[in-house]
Amino acid sequence: MIGSHPGILRIILLDQLSSNISSLRNFDPASDCILMFETLEDCTYVKHHKKKLVLILSAMRHFAQELRDKRYPLEYIYLDDAENSGSLIGEITRFVKKRSFSKIIITWPGEYRVLEKLRLLQKKIKIPLEILEDDRFLASRDMFAEWAKNHKTLRMEFFYRVLRQKYQILMKDNQPEGGQWNYDAENRKFPTKKLNVPKPYQITIDSITQEVIDTVSQKFADHFGDVLPFHFAVTRQDALEILDDFIRARLPHFGDYQDAMIQDEPWMYHSHISFYINLGLLEPLECINAAQNAYYKNKASLNSVEGFIRQILGWREYVRGLYWLKMPEYKKLNYFDASRKLPWFYWDANTNMNCINQCVSQTKQHAYAHHIQRLMVLGNFALLTGIHPDEVNEWYLIVYADAYEWVELPNVTGMILFADGGYLGSKPYAASGAYINKMSNYCQNCHYDVKQKTGEKACPFNYLYWNFLEEHKDRLQKNPRLKMIYSTLERMDKNKKNEIRSDSKNFLSTLE
Repeated sequence: MIGSHPGILRIILLDQLSSNISSLRNFDPASDCILMFETLEDCTYVKHHKKKLVLILSAMRHFAQELRDKRYPLEYIYLDDAENSGSLIGEITRFVKKRSFSKIIITWPGEYRVLEKLRLLQKKIKIPLEILEDDRFLASRDMFAEWAKNHKTLRMEFFYRVLRQKYQILMKDNQPEGGQWNYDAENRKFPTKKLNVPKPYQITIDSITQEVIDTVSQKFADHFGDVLPFHFAVTRQDALEILDDFIRARLPHFGDYQDAMIQDEPWMYHSHISFYINLGLLEPLECINAAQNAYYKNKASLNSVEGFIRQILGWREYVRGLYWLKMPEYKKLNYFDASRKLPWFYWDANTNMNCINQCVSQTKQHAYAHHIQRLMVLGNFALLTGIHPDEVNEWYLIVYADAYEWVELPNVTGMILFADGGYLGSKPYAASGAYINKMSNYCQNCHYDVKQKTGEKACPFNYLYWNFLEEHKDRLQKNPRLKMIYSTLERMDKNKKNEIRSDSKNFLSTLE
């Protein structure tokens, strides 16, 4: 029962499903109230993968039930509620007209578009709105900004070391465990024999999730992706089970094969927990500590554990810091002036390039692809063919269930497309078919021949790679990390260069 004096309205956004979220601190059940809402706006500002929508909406409903079970006063607005206005501003405004509150508390949102809406809301209502730091992250926005002020180039590796030292992760006598900060060089093996990859931990669909599946299938039938099979975790308890399963069954091999890609093996040895960390069902530090404990108990090698921890303590924290440091200008960057539209096969997988067919097909089915598939196949192709950053960013935000703009935008604009001109990466992640052939068996089943550099049967990545370097020579040839590559290009036979240009022109024309 809410008390007679005005309490605090505490708002939980869709990716803040944690009982430790800052907006719930010092909650007074006698007077405070929690508000959660599903809106058409959140489901359609981009046409999210159907499986992504099921994950988010079901996780929200389960989290709301957990709060009710703890006797928290909570109002939950469903997508189908007759009076649902369909927007964040509309729902909060509508709710505060019904009751008196001394103020509204909300945790800092994950996306700049939501922050802008909260700023508009502040002007629209008379109740004070307090936005708290999201301390689920291990580095605050201010901490990252302070670090950035003292560094000319903002490299993840150096920020990662700061956080390793701050939290004493894989440290011994204030030095990195094993004498190295980074074991990435040991994490690029391709299996020489058939692997016995464990099946992903599967969660059973309950009545809440089934109801969401029915709603999404009906309301968002024209969205990309398959709803079924659905086996993601939608509660914290199930997410913890998936974390435990990864530490036991996958982490021991994760390091060696984290960059490998195998035909019809979408899951490999990856953790599949980014969905749950980004939603709030898992906390970053508990995942890091679980991996670190496995190393100290001799259950997993240092290269596996360090590689996994770097993805969370390194990349995750770094891209979030960069996002808030550089927004909103960051979203407009287009260093190479790329202008091409996204090809149709990013939606239907209908291409003779087997690597892209594999990655898009798996993305459609699972709303997931691991980081090398995203970076070195799908992203590499988008970079080499000059697809506009807006097109690529929207696609990644739509299709992956772990994608929110704070993590998607820096990875795509900065790492994949080099559209920021080098804020995030020291060079473009461009590669020919040789890289894909080295790290996968996709080329064995491809229409094209990865060993042919030019001609009708040549792997398109081969000539597109050199064409990209030639096209952007003015911007890239002074990059010290590309010096040897440009030396090779300069020595290349004139006729070979002409073949590269001709093949690239012909292929790119088919994308129109």
